[in-house]
This record gives sequence, C-alpha cells and structure tokens, in this order.
Amino acid sequence: MDNSSSYTPPHVWTHAKESGGRFASINRPTAGPTHDKELPIGRHPLQLYSLGTPNGVKVTVMLEELLAAGHTGAEYDAWLIRIQEGDQFGSGFVSANPNSKIPALVDRSGPAPVRVFESGAILLYLAEKFGAFLPADGPRRAECLSWLFWQMGSAPFLGGGFGHFYAYAPTKIEYAIDRYAMEVKRQLDVLDRRLAESAYLAGDEYTVADMAVWPWYGTLVKGQLYEAGEFLQVQAYRHVLRWTDQIAQRPAAQRGRMVNRTMGALSSQLHERHEAGDFDTQTQDKLAAPV
Repeated sequence: MDNSSSYTPPHVWTHAKESGGRFASINRPTAGPTHDKELPIGRHPLQLYSLGTPNGVKVTVMLEELLAAGHTGAEYDAWLIRIQEGDQFGSGFVSANPNSKIPALVDRSGPAPVRVFESGAILLYLAEKFGAFLPADGPRRAECLSWLFWQMGSAPFLGGGFGHFYAYAPTKIEYAIDRYAMEVKRQLDVLDRRLAESAYLAGDEYTVADMAVWPWYGTLVKGQLYEAGEFLQVQAYRHVLRWTDQIAQRPAAQRGRMVNRTMGALSSQLHERHEAGDFDTQTQDKLAAPV
C-alpha cells in the first residue's frame, strides 16, 4: 500500500473550497437556515419530513407497521425533503431539526407541537407513544435498546465512512476504503453471529431494533447499497440474509420502503404519502401515465 501523501494539514482549517464528491454542494461547516421556507402541514396528527434513504425508511416502516397493527393514531403525512436541492436548510425544516438532516417528525396530536429528530429518537418516541415494537420488561427491553443504539453508532461507519470513500469520494483512497471495508465486514459478522442464535435482533419479537438496522444492513447484504455486494462478499452472511428476506416479506415494510422514495422503479416511488390509498393511486408510474 502506498501511504505517501502530498497533503499537509494547515495549523488552522478553513473552508476554502468544496471537498468534491456527490454531496459537495450541500456540505458546509455551519448550521442554521439558508432561506425562508415554511413546512407544509397535512391533516394527520403526525407530520413526517423525510427522504427515502435508509434513515428515512426506518421511520416510514415503523409508521406503516403501527398502522398495520391497528394503531389508527399513527396516521401520518409524509412530505418529501429533497436534500440535493437544499430543502433541509429551509427555516421551517431547521425549526423541526436544527441538525438539518432527515428525517424530522412533528407530532401535532397534543396541545402543542412536539418535534422529534434523529431517526433512533423518532423510533423510540413512536414505540413509547403507542406501546408497540418495544419490549416492556427489563432484560428484553435492554436487548432491544442495545441493538437500536448499536445501529445509531455503527451505521455512520457504513455510510459516511465506507459508502463515501468507496462510492462518492472524487478520488479512490486505498487506505480509507480498506479501513472502512474492514469495519463494515466486522459489523456484518456481529449481526450474523447474533442472528444465528435469534430470529430477530432483540430475540423472538420483531422490534424497533430490526426496523433501524434493516434499511441499512439488509439493503447492503442484498447487494443494493453502493454496488458493493461483490466487493464485501455479502453472500457469506447467511443469517443476515435470512433475516432481511423475512422482513422484506412484511407488507408494512414493503410500503414503508416506498414512501418518499425518489429512485428505482417508478412503481416503487411514492413521493408523498397522505393516506393509505396513495400506494394504489399516487406512485410515480401512475402520476406519469398519460391521461
């Protein structure tokens, strides 16, 4: 490996130029809004502002699972936030999430709106609000929360680490790709070992832990993330594959994956979701069809 580098960090870093890569135009070293734009508000108690990335899919799967389980109070409006166009820097979105990342949830079911940001926090908030998909007793609850927060701590190494340097960085850096590929394979081995002894991550029950991990690692082991399946030899993680195929068969998970999606087959893209019937009438293939 060639470890030579022509770059010497300055004593003080300054944002003098774009870093390059796919997301360079929306990266900046400061927070706060860049423009005034209020968020739309639909008719349901829960208002979700998101995009169909793995972090966004976690929440839409959770909402669809709650509705499938009979929790009618989980009806929601899902509004599309186009991060490549800077929607996350509008004043309304920044009020909902000062970190300017999707997803953001606003719960308007009470006397005053409640904002919830960070996908793990949203999952936990909804699980506690509806008393669903989170074990109530100590040991089982602890196991569930441990895997939920494992995902929150681990996925940045997959996305911002491996995904960035393998798929998005303007130059291929062997050291960076090797470092993060090793870590992602270690994470997959952690999951595979757990799922060899348990149907789901927290035990025999499907929980918010599975909903958090599945959009990232389930997509990865199916070879659908960063086009890195062969590189990472994902077929070796057979217990993770069993688990992800099992979840993929759930109708609510299938619906959740469609919401706020802007890639793939047009029939799989439901840019906004305001009622259950939208899955039958408002997907992009239906909207694009000639009248």
